[in-house]
Amino acid sequence: MIAKHFITTTIEPIRFNETGTDILYHLDENRLSDMPVVDGTNLKGSVTESDVYTMDDPDLPLKKQKFTFNREFVYDYHHIFDVIRIMAASKLTMLPVLDEKEKYLGFIQQSDMVERLGEILAVNNPGAIIVLEVNHNDYVLSEIARIVESQDTKVLNLFVSTSKDSTKMDITLKLNTIEIQALIQTFNRYNYIIKATYTEDEKMYDDLRDRYDSLMKYLSI
Repeated sequence: MIAKHFITTTIEPIRFNETGTDILYHLDENRLSDMPVVDGTNLKGSVTESDVYTMDDPDLPLKKQKFTFNREFVYDYHHIFDVIRIMAASKLTMLPVLDEKEKYLGFIQQSDMVERLGEILAVNNPGAIIVLEVNHNDYVLSEIARIVESQDTKVLNLFVSTSKDSTKMDITLKLNTIEIQALIQTFNRYNYIIKATYTEDEKMYDDLRDRYDSLMKYLSI
C-alpha cells in the first residue's frame, strides 16, 4: 500500500499564473480548504483560503506574489502510514504526490485516507475489540496471539498505544468474533489487565445485566 495507488487527478491543481481571486473561486467551486499549486509539473506548494487573505494583492498572479507556500508532499513510493502521518502533521486535505524526479503526479484526498485507514483497522469487519494494558517489558506479541488462537479466534488487527510518561502500553486487538467471554477468562488467568472491551455479544450483555441485578439486590438487603 503505497501513495501511487491512491493518487487522484479528478481536480486540476492551481496554476502558478492564476491569481488569489482564482484560488478562492476554485476552493469554493470544489468545496475544498486547500489545493496544490503547480508551475508546469513543478510543485510550488499548497494554498488555503486564509493564505489568499494574507496576499498584498489577490488580483495579481501567484508568480508575482511575495508568498511562501506550504510545500508538504509525499513521493509516490511512500507507504500509506507515511502518507497518513504527513497529512495529519501538515493539516492538508489534499496532499500532493511527486515522483522520484519531483514531477507532480496528482494528490491524495484526506477522505480516501480515512476510508483506507478503516480498511486497515478492519472496522467494517464484525468482531469484538479488547484493550489490554501491559508493561513495556511484559509485551510479548507471540504470547498474546497464542492466547487468542487458543480460543479459536483470530486477530484481524492489532495496534499499540504508548505514552512518554508511563511504562505501560495499551494493546488494542480487533478480533474476528463477538463472543469473547472465554477469551477474557483466559486473559485473566494469564494475569493480563483488560482495560476495555467493545462487543455486541448479547451473552456478555446478559451476564453484565445479571451481575448488576445481583449487586442491586445485595445493596437493598
